[in-house]
Amino acid sequence: MPRLLTEFGMGSSLRRQDYTEAATRAVKDALWHNSINLAELYGKQKEDMQITVEVGVQNPDALDIAKVAEIFPYGQITVIPRKGGLDVPRQDGGKPTVIANVAISVALEV
Repeated sequence: MPRLLTEFGMGSSLRRQDYTEAATRAVKDALWHNSINLAELYGKQKEDMQITVEVGVQNPDALDIAKVAEIFPYGQITVIPRKGGLDVPRQDGGKPTVIANVAISVALEV
């Protein structure tokens, strides 16, 4: 199935070291700037889209992939956690700022 689109986003959790929150913000960053109607363009249903979300955070095991997936209102969602992103240490010794990066790919049988 051909990949027709890839979008990128970045999100952060400033004080709580919440990898899932950083990831959901990164997904929203990628999605909220676009209105892409791929399914309609090819005469398909939105549910037919296969959406792959690759999430880069320093602690992939701490990621709640179900919460990331539920952002999408349609499509067949696959979330793949990966080692990446960035934990930025705080000078005051508190929890680091967490930065997540995402790549969202959309594939559709055309």
